[in-house]
Amino acid sequence: MTDPVDALILDLLEWIGPHRRPYAEVLEAWKTSCPRLPVWEEANARGFIDHHPNDGGRTSVSVSASGRQELEHQRSVCFTPIPARP
Repeated sequence: MTDPVDALILDLLEWIGPHRRPYAEVLEAWKTSCPRLPVWEEANARGFIDHHPNDGGRTSVSVSASGRQELEHQRSVCFTPIPARP
């Protein structure tokens, strides 16, 4: 991942975290009208977000299995310590 949107998608997935969040809360924080930063839209298009309809017409969202896998893979790559030189 080298695109700025890719890094922001990882931030979105971390922000949602391991539990469900209300859809409205996520959209308020992450929806943008900037065509160059379609973070929410791209995360959905890649299948990284699961939508959960609730009673009363409210929806919540969570990170999908593929989103968790992508986050774990990318963050482990980013934060792998570089060995010190002897």
